[in-house]
Amino acid sequence: MRWRASILAAAVLVGCSAPAPRVTAPGDASAPAPASSAAPASSDLRAAGDREVLHALSRLTYGPRPGDVERVRALGLDLWLERQLHPEKIEDSATEAALAELATLRMSSSELLRAYPRPDPQLRAKLASGEMSRQEMQERYPMDKRPARITAELQAAKMVRAVTSERQLQEVMVDFWFNHFNVFSGKGDVRWYVSVYERETIRPHALGKFPDLVRATAHHPAMLYYLDNWLSAKPDFTIPGGPNRGRKAGLNENYARELMELHTLGVDGGYSQHDVTEVARAFTGWTIERPRAEARFVFRAAMHDTGEKIVLGRRIPAGGGQEDGERVIEILTGHPSTARFIATKLVRRFVADVPPPALVDRVAATYSRTGGDIPSMLRAIVEAREFRGEDVYRAKIKKPFEFVASATRALGGRPDTNGGMALARASAEIGEPLYEAQPPTGYGDRADVWVNAGALLARMNFALGLVSGRYQGVTIDLPTLVAGADTSAPTVVLDRLLAAILTNQASPETRAVLVKHLADPQITRLTADDRGPANTDVAKLAALVIGSPEFQRR
Repeated sequence: MRWRASILAAAVLVGCSAPAPRVTAPGDASAPAPASSAAPASSDLRAAGDREVLHALSRLTYGPRPGDVERVRALGLDLWLERQLHPEKIEDSATEAALAELATLRMSSSELLRAYPRPDPQLRAKLASGEMSRQEMQERYPMDKRPARITAELQAAKMVRAVTSERQLQEVMVDFWFNHFNVFSGKGDVRWYVSVYERETIRPHALGKFPDLVRATAHHPAMLYYLDNWLSAKPDFTIPGGPNRGRKAGLNENYARELMELHTLGVDGGYSQHDVTEVARAFTGWTIERPRAEARFVFRAAMHDTGEKIVLGRRIPAGGGQEDGERVIEILTGHPSTARFIATKLVRRFVADVPPPALVDRVAATYSRTGGDIPSMLRAIVEAREFRGEDVYRAKIKKPFEFVASATRALGGRPDTNGGMALARASAEIGEPLYEAQPPTGYGDRADVWVNAGALLARMNFALGLVSGRYQGVTIDLPTLVAGADTSAPTVVLDRLLAAILTNQASPETRAVLVKHLADPQITRLTADDRGPANTDVAKLAALVIGSPEFQRR
């Protein structure tokens, strides 16, 4: 209980809900000298440009691992960025080998539907009535054959990739675009589609052209089902077959509205309710072939409204078919409002919660000039003076998923697939269950979504669990972080951890609070005669460093 209270006190005293702390910058003559010189010189950010490298790693990856700053410095930031923008050229066999045992990642939706079927309604009825025990249900319908397994393996893969992949920028962009084109894995048949959706729709285009992303998501059964477009038909359409044979269907505007508001133009993008209706008409007939069997895109001409459509003042002639929807995608992705909306979201993710207007203008211009080329927009952001500004350094709060991944990376951690599942559960406990954002907005990217006292305490508890081995399948490397340090000198150990985990970027205020905790007997164990410290609990001290405000920020 005392240790938990100690953690909570630390979280409150150095809580990240306060304004961004002043950080000791490399070469800052006004900063106090470190209390100990025990930290290895290679961990110090003394060379020109190292702070810029650290900033890039905190924004373009899931946080630096031990030695990453030195590796990027030796390679050069420009060359490192170019490599990250071409992930197909980066060798990543270790991560792919680790994921090989997750069979669902390679299966089609139709294969998943067969291998992980819905529970038999009769079995559920017997369980509910008491005719069948839970043990019997488990034997007849084991957990590893239930649809939840699909999402669990996808969550595990996401965590393993975030922690171990060398293709870090690709993983960051896959997460970004999945949230942008969010689907909720818990909605009906989406659970059988979501893994394929990320594999075939988001991942291949994450560093490609934005219009290709829109086009791919518009065709995918996961999006068609999630936003109900698979049910959308011309007025008074009569369903010709299946269990709903003879029932009337009609226009559904859900996808059309979110396509404009969330995927392309933005809420202030200059469209009207009339445009929503016209776009919905253009996408009638875009549906799913046998959703619980084949589960693939199909265009059904009989469902399509063939009348003339006017979208944002642009005429789509009568008599069209699937090409009506394709034309809408061209109109929307080529619109200036889309360029500005996508630029704003990218700048918010990589620079600041309140995007600098001038940078948004330049990134939007890059979108328009390149036809929505994502690498070009990312280069424009990283090369911008606003990206390197003092006011944006460590100014973004990590989402729970980002925090869990970065903490594991900072400690030299490597999860296997079981560890990936454990870390995914930790992300959910902190507030971000992966692939389970219900609204089409996905998870937020602003501090006010994630910062509260309960969340900070949950992060501290995760840090303690991580360093104590609570998460089965996750190995960390604390001994290497403090190799050669005298563990009977707690200040030496603290400064070594600050160098390794925060790259010597702790504020004087944070270090002062942590020094006070060195008096805690559960951190510094005394000799039998109480004459002095015998050992320092490196794990618990590392947990406090991970709980610092600087580590909550990127």
